[in-house]
Amino acid sequence: MSLTRFVFGLSLLSLALALQAQPHPQNYPSKPLRIVVPFAPGGSTDIVARILADRLAGPLGQSVVVENRAGAAGNIGGEAVAKSAPDGYTLLMATTGVMAINNALYKSMTYDAAKDLEPVAFTTSITNVLTVPPEVPAKNVAELVVLAKAQPGNLSFASSGAGSSTHLSGELFKSLAGIDVLHIPYKGSGQALVDLMAGRVSMIFDNMPSVLPYIRGGKLRGLAVTGAKRSAAMPELPTIAEAGVPGYESLSWSGIAVASGTPKDIVQRLNREIAGVLAANEVRQKLTELGAEPIGGPPETFAAHVRAEREKWSRLIRERNITVN
Repeated sequence: MSLTRFVFGLSLLSLALALQAQPHPQNYPSKPLRIVVPFAPGGSTDIVARILADRLAGPLGQSVVVENRAGAAGNIGGEAVAKSAPDGYTLLMATTGVMAINNALYKSMTYDAAKDLEPVAFTTSITNVLTVPPEVPAKNVAELVVLAKAQPGNLSFASSGAGSSTHLSGELFKSLAGIDVLHIPYKGSGQALVDLMAGRVSMIFDNMPSVLPYIRGGKLRGLAVTGAKRSAAMPELPTIAEAGVPGYESLSWSGIAVASGTPKDIVQRLNREIAGVLAANEVRQKLTELGAEPIGGPPETFAAHVRAEREKWSRLIRERNITVN
């Protein structure tokens, strides 16, 4: 056999193996899928993931399991998906932090969300709620701003962790309201809420599903929501912008992302099936009761939202010189 024929044969073999290794969209999915949640079980991101997993199994014809990979503000789970095979079987419950905040906040990252993760579907948007304990005399946002300006550095706000959406919601509030409030980071919102109810911290900007039971139970006082519009779950609460801080908007959002390089047909199939789940009346009702707004839309809509959020939060992190240990 001539060298030319030998090399040609090797090339054909390599091509065949490469084609064999690629996913075949027309046969997708042919095995179970998993949704990686980059946080511990029980939070709003985990709840939304489990609603999706339960209802995607039917239209996809395969089981969909949820895998919690918590740690490093979502970076452990994000890395797991970013470095997974681009075949549509490993999905990420992508969040504000993982997709739009962490790359600007952390000096050393093992992946780049902008390059290594591909947006598939915008699933939900969850407003945070500016919440205070009963001991804080402010009954509305304007009174809270006056109180903070009268006691610069004496008030504090809790967050579920440095770099979280609850942290940056507070930093944005400080910036736009022109106040000095001390940030107290916690490892999750559970202990933060315990200390808030005990009066050890002055306020929190936490996800509505977390604080809603305490506000309704009278243990905490909700002052305003952080979104651009009022929430159907608590329509009596104004937005922070309409309550006296113009231009304020901060949302915790989630969606589905996959490893970059996943075939477009698979991305479109996932987007279509997720849209069907989000359109179901019982799903919309369940999410609304949790304080989450179902979104949907094509992959391009989610990608544009991620880019805008990344620019917004990166700019705030630079301007406020926000760092994490």
